[in-house]
Amino acid sequence: FVPRKYFDAFPLEDIQLPPGYLENDLEDVPPTGQDLAKNRYFAHIREQGQWKKAIQGYLASITFADAMVGRVLDALERGPNRDNTIVVLWSDHGWHLGEKQHWQKFTAWRAVTRVPLMIRVPAGVAGLAAGTTPGICSRPVNLLSLFPTLTALAGLPHKADNDAPSLLPLLKDPDAAWPHMSTTFLSPAGSFGLSGERWRYIHYANGEEELYDIESDPHEWKNLATHPQYAETLAEHRELAPKNFAPLVPASDESLPALTWHLITEQDPAPPSKPDGNKVEIVFVNLTEDVVELYWMKPDGKPKPEAYASISPGERTRQKTRPGAVWLLQDVDQNPQGYFIVGDRAARADIR
Repeated sequence: FVPRKYFDAFPLEDIQLPPGYLENDLEDVPPTGQDLAKNRYFAHIREQGQWKKAIQGYLASITFADAMVGRVLDALERGPNRDNTIVVLWSDHGWHLGEKQHWQKFTAWRAVTRVPLMIRVPAGVAGLAAGTTPGICSRPVNLLSLFPTLTALAGLPHKADNDAPSLLPLLKDPDAAWPHMSTTFLSPAGSFGLSGERWRYIHYANGEEELYDIESDPHEWKNLATHPQYAETLAEHRELAPKNFAPLVPASDESLPALTWHLITEQDPAPPSKPDGNKVEIVFVNLTEDVVELYWMKPDGKPKPEAYASISPGERTRQKTRPGAVWLLQDVDQNPQGYFIVGDRAARADIR
């Protein structure tokens, strides 16, 4: 949602599809990676003929953000602190625009884990008296390094519990020795991506793996993890990979967003399910004083004959389901009470 002029800067007829898109790109990706890739958004975008419009919106938003950064930097240049202010520009994640059949983030591929990072240090700063000179560094770094870098530049004490090295050596010399990899963690403990200058290694919690030679395959089209000639490279990255993982702490039920409770009326009967996308978990909470039974509405508009659960007053039950699914609640005499429509993320369904 940005001003029209930023859309006008990218006429639809000039929009190019992502150079990293390959139609059969998932054929050599293990099942877990395929499940991550195939969310519902990209399929919908293509079915509705909106791919170029979606890219146009992405480009317009990025250009608008760039313009706003420009306003901030112009103000800094005009102000009294231009010569003693460190400027860092970064992004928290990238975005799939159709690569790997995916539209969104939440994967370990480069389209998501590779982000812009620019640092400008004026001369005279405590940790880098000469300041920075314009240039590009190709070393694999991580945003965890920003805190120790900025404290070092500001002359503040180093914290021993920082999880990443300071970037100060690279700010002094972009070609300095750098024995570090960059790790990006996915939410299941044991799932991560490991990035070096040449290789990208992806490991899923169930042991499935991917390996890409970024030098010759920057779009990660060819998974080399199953090729015998790369067994040694694979073993090296397994050794470099993190070994200890904090357990995933699920969100409390009370912190989950609440689905809308729809009362059954003649004007508002339970609609059919239109399931699509990856499964999410819904917590159904019975806030009534009666036992209720949980039924899934089939795509033909009729409830499945068997109840999925019987929920006593004050109790709750968890159900894995897909976005677009409709869940009907009936009393023990099978009188419909109300329904919920599932969204695209974990949620709480308060039965009233």
